[in-house]
Amino acid sequence: PPLPFIGNLLFFREVRYDFLFHKLYQYYIGRQMFVVVSTPEMIKQILVTNFSNFTNRTKPNLISKPMLDSILCLRDDRWKYVRSLLIPVFSETKLKEVRCRQCCFHNLEYIIVFFCMTPLINQACDVLLCNLKVYADSGKAFDIQRCYNCFTLDVVGSVAFGTEVDSQKNPDDPFVKNCRTFFEMSLFKPLLILILSFPFIMIPLLRIFPNKKQKELNGFFIQTIKNAIIFRDQQDAAERRRDFLQWMLDSRNSADSLAAGCFDVSSPSAASRQNESPLAGRAPSEKVQKMLTEDEIAGQAFLFLIAGFETTTSTLSFATYLLATNPECQEKVLQEVDEFSAKHMVPDYQNVQELPYLEMVIAETLRMYPPAFRFTREAAEDCIVLGQRIPAGAVIETAVGHLHHNPEFWPEPEKFMPERFTEEAKKERHPFAYLPFGAGPRGCIGMKMGLLETKITLLRILQKFQFKTCPETEIPLQLKSKATLGPKNGVYIMLESR
Repeated sequence: PPLPFIGNLLFFREVRYDFLFHKLYQYYIGRQMFVVVSTPEMIKQILVTNFSNFTNRTKPNLISKPMLDSILCLRDDRWKYVRSLLIPVFSETKLKEVRCRQCCFHNLEYIIVFFCMTPLINQACDVLLCNLKVYADSGKAFDIQRCYNCFTLDVVGSVAFGTEVDSQKNPDDPFVKNCRTFFEMSLFKPLLILILSFPFIMIPLLRIFPNKKQKELNGFFIQTIKNAIIFRDQQDAAERRRDFLQWMLDSRNSADSLAAGCFDVSSPSAASRQNESPLAGRAPSEKVQKMLTEDEIAGQAFLFLIAGFETTTSTLSFATYLLATNPECQEKVLQEVDEFSAKHMVPDYQNVQELPYLEMVIAETLRMYPPAFRFTREAAEDCIVLGQRIPAGAVIETAVGHLHHNPEFWPEPEKFMPERFTEEAKKERHPFAYLPFGAGPRGCIGMKMGLLETKITLLRILQKFQFKTCPETEIPLQLKSKATLGPKNGVYIMLESR
């Protein structure tokens, strides 16, 4: 039962991963109702079948620019249109389509951009391998999560902001320092309680008296993007870097040719698409602004930082821990990596598809430790979903943590078993029992990019080294679960050169 004003806030004095291990319940944060679901059929109804009533995420009351202009926070028609502009750079559907339509300039652009991002990931991997070699040569235990932190920051800086950094060797670089500061910032707890308990008073006050440090940080990222836009607009087209930022800039000139109804429905279920009506009954506004504004370009780049930094770092850290503590699985990966290396000099988007066991290892890692262990949708109108009444304004929270550890779908859920993700096993399982990237039209747009980065990075590392446990390795791993799930105390291992 909720308390006046604060609701069930005291229950969440320390956010814990295992809070979400229940099939269906509701709680209140202040006056906001949350309904937590973790049954595949109900999740499917909310994310896909009844998507028109659950289009938006939670209202971004405490979020400011540039994040406010990202597709994570945009709502209704504007979200739909901006996502339609961004889909091609991430979509495997477009990558397949281009092979059949080489004459289409825009489709050719999509595949060129995606393939040009792969060298940027490989360049960051080169720096990572040099840094890891120092630890391998020393023979000492170290926290590999710190190395992954630097690596993913370098990738985000390169791909989304067009900024070349080596965050491990240049920690005082302004971009690196501001990124670190952003992720270390948190609200004073008593202030957060007041905001959640009395949002109708506190949120207007915060808008009048904004956080000076936060405003400076936001201004830095916005100005970085705007400076990059000015610089690239002055460059000859042939000299411009082919990266995520450049693709967004190019989309300003091609927006009229893109359909606002274009959706890329994320996995899990291709079969569920026949039941899907992304915005049924809601006609798109004719006044939706064409093209991306500069603020929205900054917002998507900033979202790339938010979504691509901690989540990828955590996935790489968890995968390293699981391979180190399961040497028989690591041996299978090493054998596959060696066979790959005998055939290919450099990994790219196409040839890394020849690593099925590594792909299964990553999938099982995301099952056991999903970085995005919960996500939300907001009910636009009163409705009933599989007998459960959901009032307008309620926030639906999908409990991915519970879902991925439910023994009904995952026998021995605490055991690391990559074979759960063979093609045969996947066909036998409910398609909505595995949701590391969400699902439906509002699922993670960067799923393909994130998996590609993770796969290339692990491949490059395992070509040179193998992971070993040591006395400092924390078994079992302690977890932190604030915005995302991650190792609480790092991942201490030893590296052995191959």
